[in-house]
Amino acid sequence: MSQKVGFGLGSFHDMWGHWLYQSLVFHVFNIGLGVAPQLISMAMGIKIFADAVSDAMFGWISDNTRSRWGRRRPFILVGGILTGIGLPLLFAVGRGWSDTEYFIFLLVSTCLYAPVMSCFAMPWNSLGAELTPGYHERTRVMSIKNAIQKIPELGMFVAAQFTTLYFFHDASGKPDILLGAQVYTAILGGILVVLAIVIFSLTRERYYESFVAQSRQRVPFKDTLYRTLKNKPFRLMLGTMLTYNMATAMVGLLGYYATVYYVCGGDVVAATKWNSLMGVAGLVSGLVGIAFAGWVAKAYGKRNALMTVLWLGIVAFIGDWFFYNPQLPWLQLFASGGVAFIGAGFWTIYGSAMADVIDHDELATGQRREGSFAACGSWISKVGLAMGNSASGWVLAFTGFNAKLPVQGEDAIFLIRLCLSGIPIVGLLIALVVVSRYFLTEKRMHEIRAELEARRGAV
Repeated sequence: MSQKVGFGLGSFHDMWGHWLYQSLVFHVFNIGLGVAPQLISMAMGIKIFADAVSDAMFGWISDNTRSRWGRRRPFILVGGILTGIGLPLLFAVGRGWSDTEYFIFLLVSTCLYAPVMSCFAMPWNSLGAELTPGYHERTRVMSIKNAIQKIPELGMFVAAQFTTLYFFHDASGKPDILLGAQVYTAILGGILVVLAIVIFSLTRERYYESFVAQSRQRVPFKDTLYRTLKNKPFRLMLGTMLTYNMATAMVGLLGYYATVYYVCGGDVVAATKWNSLMGVAGLVSGLVGIAFAGWVAKAYGKRNALMTVLWLGIVAFIGDWFFYNPQLPWLQLFASGGVAFIGAGFWTIYGSAMADVIDHDELATGQRREGSFAACGSWISKVGLAMGNSASGWVLAFTGFNAKLPVQGEDAIFLIRLCLSGIPIVGLLIALVVVSRYFLTEKRMHEIRAELEARRGAV
């Protein structure tokens, strides 16, 4: 249990190192500093190339590392500490810069931070697939991890409100969003440094001493992408995840803007308070979503669990049209709750299924290449998120949104609401088609495990 908790604590780094910045960057640079949303989206899109190189590099290095501490844990320790140190530096900007200067800073800082985060994330994701060989136990590992993840997710939801607290107000009484972000990320960065040491102390590598350390065979760098993508179950899971990520990332930004400019009429302070309450609603419903997805997976299999979650996601996004309502602002708690429910369920089953995919690959190749799969999967995931995030700024511009206006026009509000509900539904329907072809059932995984243990022994 301590190893599952130790692994789960890594979700603090995953959430705050990867996604906290995504949730704050428009709030700070667009709403706070007035930078054009297209420039922010462009910087986030270009950053994907740095991610592609660093993820592949650290996945490959981790797979081939042999040390007294294993092949994952040394990188988790070093990368985790550097992630915490670097987090507040992402907002180390001045006021009054031109849009071009802010764009250059965004681009350079995120590209430098990418390899730091990869140093932690690729070995950590790989470790999750190594913790147990059991079909259902893998779902429990991911359930614990995703339950713990709700804590740093809440930290992301309250981030915007923290930046508008009264002691960050300037002389005119207006919130100094930049200063608030700098203080907040410094606090979270310190927590990440401590947690990196805790994770290193609690976790162990199941396959390392009994199987990996005895092997002199190395994984070629080209296999990190090329041979990994030859695995058909992996491609199906990637396709499902890619469409899910793109569909939700394209409108993730719109939910916040719908709260600020539609529900709260342009009152940023009031909107951030609602955003915090939506985080609490997401925390509760996410925990329910984890339990629900785990139950469906155990009773009916992982493919059926994913399909159930995706259908419920379509229902949730239809509901978004009605849940964002200025007359009944509390309804938006159901909007965030629905998204959190399906997200928690999706990532719980996806992570569990990916561990099955790695067993399938070991049967074909004779190698444990968790790092390669983590790197390839992360890169494809970020391609989807980058495309979605890049499109989000253009979608926002398409709606006619103008950050200079305290109150948005009716046409802009209508298009924001329409895109917020419509775009994800299309993506989730495509994801349903892809995942319906996934064929690693519980029966097949028991057969694969028996063959692997007959070949190399139980681990």
